[in-house]
Amino acid sequence: MRAGHLGRWAALAGAALLASACSPATGVAGVSAQSSAAATASASPSVTGTIPSGDAQSADTPPQGEDPTKIPPPKVSKYTYSFPVQGCKTTYERKLLVLPKTTIWAAKGCAFVSPVDGVVDEVNTLNRWSSATDVGAAREGRYVTIIGEDGVRYLGGHLDTVADGLKPGVKVKVGQTLGRVGNSGNAGITAPNLYFAISWKTGPAYWWVRRGMVNPWTYLEAWESGNKTLSPKEETLKLRGRVGETPPCSVQCASKQAPEPTTTTKKKKKKKTGAKPSQTPIIITDPA
Repeated sequence: MRAGHLGRWAALAGAALLASACSPATGVAGVSAQSSAAATASASPSVTGTIPSGDAQSADTPPQGEDPTKIPPPKVSKYTYSFPVQGCKTTYERKLLVLPKTTIWAAKGCAFVSPVDGVVDEVNTLNRWSSATDVGAAREGRYVTIIGEDGVRYLGGHLDTVADGLKPGVKVKVGQTLGRVGNSGNAGITAPNLYFAISWKTGPAYWWVRRGMVNPWTYLEAWESGNKTLSPKEETLKLRGRVGETPPCSVQCASKQAPEPTTTTKKKKKKKTGAKPSQTPIIITDPA
């Protein structure tokens, strides 16, 4: 009987020991003795990443490769143009200054070249301008005009010299020298420059059309920067259609009147006499 009780107590004690061995360890008041860091680590998903090696390219270093390919400007007309002054440093205003023309500042003797293929229209090799009269038709001094194959007239004025062999009707090529930069005409008191203007063909009597109708700097900038096909043809034809082929002069039209020559004559002083001159001739006769 006693042996049976001892056996049951031994069985219960073994079961209790087995249960405590299988259960998690607890701390005070039933709190798990497992560390919170271990619990957090076991609850969070694992994260993996790739650390770049020291050979990886820095973000500040541009990628290695060939230089970019330069693409030429698109061809926007069938004509090819040239900046009208070649071989020299130039400057010019990009805004309207009294007249729709451009003064291209360049050293004396720089080449004025044809801006496009064309035909010579006018040639003036004489500097006829005078400050006393300021005749409008002579203000550009020595000049050459051409009619381009685009139908537009181009003027280069204030020239020092005109190229040999130029006369109306002579064909010229784009870039061909037409003269040399100077300061003839009413530019005599300024630095050398090229008076450059765009218009359309008229008779010599309509000199104010020749001196400029279309603002040229947009086209000069294009030709200078490499866009050699930007053409003023469309703008020029539209303007001519709107104002007519020979519009009246409206700016800087009048010339000065030449001063009349004056002569100074000295009057002879009359000798004073006691008697007034008689109104009738005095006849002296021979007393004999």
